[in-house]
Amino acid sequence: MKKVFAFVAMMGLLTFGVNQTINAQEEAAPAIEEVAQEDSVAVDSIAAAEDVEADDVIAEEEDDAKGLHKTIKVKFIEGSAGFMALVAVAMIFGLALCIERIIFLSLSEINSKKLLEDIQAALENGDVEGAKAICRDTRGPVASICYQGMLRIDEGLDVVERSVVSYGSVQASNLEKNLSWITLFIAMSPSLGFLGTVIGMVQAFDDIQKAGDISPNVVAGGMKVALITTIFGIIVALILQVFYNYILSKVEALNTDMEDSSVSLLDIIMKYNLKFKK
Repeated sequence: MKKVFAFVAMMGLLTFGVNQTINAQEEAAPAIEEVAQEDSVAVDSIAAAEDVEADDVIAEEEDDAKGLHKTIKVKFIEGSAGFMALVAVAMIFGLALCIERIIFLSLSEINSKKLLEDIQAALENGDVEGAKAICRDTRGPVASICYQGMLRIDEGLDVVERSVVSYGSVQASNLEKNLSWITLFIAMSPSLGFLGTVIGMVQAFDDIQKAGDISPNVVAGGMKVALITTIFGIIVALILQVFYNYILSKVEALNTDMEDSSVSLLDIIMKYNLKFKK
């Protein structure tokens, strides 16, 4: 009987313990869910705040871009459309000429060292026509000068030298083509700006005369509009000047390359004449 009573007591204790554990888990589950929900809400709030900040940054950048474009447009109109249009035309034509020269000069650059090595290899084998073909099929002023020299290779070194020098002058002139027009637009841009400023000042004094009083608003407004044309003219001149100096550097590099290649070509032809014309 004692054993039965002990067994029943043991089962009761185990049942009570299991029920307590289940009740504790059920009570803890809502708390965990509430914490998880709070964490999820916090994460969502942070993500939403970051999205709002990113949208604000993008909106500010777009507003700045629109603001700059709008500011330039307003200043362009304020500076008298007639003179500002002339400055804009000078900038457009000047940039067009600069881009054309940069493209032309970039295409004129070649590996002159390799060209001369190919010519020398052909002449060492006695293949004059092959050397001419190499020069003819290569673009650029250096190849053109070499081709002119190869055409007169049988007429003596003096004739070749005169031909190379004469044709080198022609090629140098081609490299400097349209540079005078670029300098014209560089000079015209601030000059047009100054002209617009002077005319704007005259108009400002006319407004003062009509008003019969030197009002700060009239004077400041007229001078502001007058000086805008000068600002734009100077900016255009600076932009064109940068491109012009870059073009000059490329022209000087090509002229140096032509001179060095001409001297090297004369040396190659002299060796050829000494080898095959004895």
